[in-house]
Amino acid sequence: MNTKILWLSGATLLVAAASLLIMNRSHQTSTDTEPPVDLSQYSVATFAGGCFWCAEYYLAELPGVVEVVSGFAGGEEPNPTYKQVSAGTTGHREAVQVYYDSSQIDYADIVEKFWLIIDPTDSEGMFVDRGFQYTSAIWYHTDEQRQIAEASKQALEDSRLFDKPIYTPILPFTTFYPAEEYHQDYSEKNPFRYHFYTDGSGRKDFIKDHYTDFDFPEIDTTVIPASESGSARESSSDNPYSVIATTSLSDVESDQQSDVSTLNFNKYQKPSDTQLKTMLTDEQYNVTQKQATEKPFKNAYNDNHAPGIYVDIVSGEPLFSSTDKYDSGSGWPSFTKPIDPQFIEEHKDWNLFLPRTEIRSKYSDSHLGHVFKDGPEDRGGLRYCINSAALKFIPLEDMEEQGYGEYLQIFK
Repeated sequence: MNTKILWLSGATLLVAAASLLIMNRSHQTSTDTEPPVDLSQYSVATFAGGCFWCAEYYLAELPGVVEVVSGFAGGEEPNPTYKQVSAGTTGHREAVQVYYDSSQIDYADIVEKFWLIIDPTDSEGMFVDRGFQYTSAIWYHTDEQRQIAEASKQALEDSRLFDKPIYTPILPFTTFYPAEEYHQDYSEKNPFRYHFYTDGSGRKDFIKDHYTDFDFPEIDTTVIPASESGSARESSSDNPYSVIATTSLSDVESDQQSDVSTLNFNKYQKPSDTQLKTMLTDEQYNVTQKQATEKPFKNAYNDNHAPGIYVDIVSGEPLFSSTDKYDSGSGWPSFTKPIDPQFIEEHKDWNLFLPRTEIRSKYSDSHLGHVFKDGPEDRGGLRYCINSAALKFIPLEDMEEQGYGEYLQIFK
């Protein structure tokens, strides 16, 4: 896989928009008030299509799909973490398992939808995410699935839609491990961050450019024995590939000890200027995009002492932690260091008579503030003087739910 971002605090417009995004999705998932779904009664299909947030989002929309689980498939490392897989060290691909009611939807229809959300010719990654761990694949659980997938791949090849050969391998299913909980149903938990990622990743443009007027060719399923066609499923005792997963969601623990410097940064994207003007307040836009400075003391986070992290209001990039915040007396939020220097860029600022060092976020290029060498000497001597309008605060208790579980280690 690997994440693809706007954060606003107290904006009614965004709350309404987020509600509409969620309401418009036909994603059938369990909630805290609903009994858990017994997935063992349903058929299962396993795919890798790059970022599992996106594969989950698109495949969950299909009628007859009961649940889509994001995770890691095909590698030998048991119970891998997101950090390990995104670093490309485990042999796993980011993948999804699709549980579906075979009396309502055929496996062939799911495979067809899968082709229409990926670039099947890319052997080195998927859109903005690069590396083997983001390449595509189809794992079959039964011989029927194998024959359907192979026939579908051949039909796509024969259509000559692409100038390059179809790469996506069709493999026997081996293992699947669910990803950490904060990755599950990501588009629902973090709708703006998800949509800004996928808009900037190139996936939507690719789909529009290649598939808008494309009618998927019919596939020949006459080679499939009658005993294997229709809605019948082979039991796990009869079929070695019918294993649904080697572990359950409840068995997976988030890797809170991960080294944040190795995380996948491609999740953080900047929306268009038109989107920014719609979604940011005037002050937030002027600070982040026009290098304006908010008033001291009369801002959102100067006096905020709650535990949590501060992220870029435009992209969601994690920037600063409350553990490094201190009262500098300047009237602006002040920090002794960033969460990870790879999210920060420094630029020489000549707007005043004497040069200063401007601080900008790496991926959205937002103006954040400045860094000065008058901070606490026992904590490195730096003062990151940051505009509240460039930040969104994520309380400690909300970090995992909002996709920042990797950083809980900071507070241990």
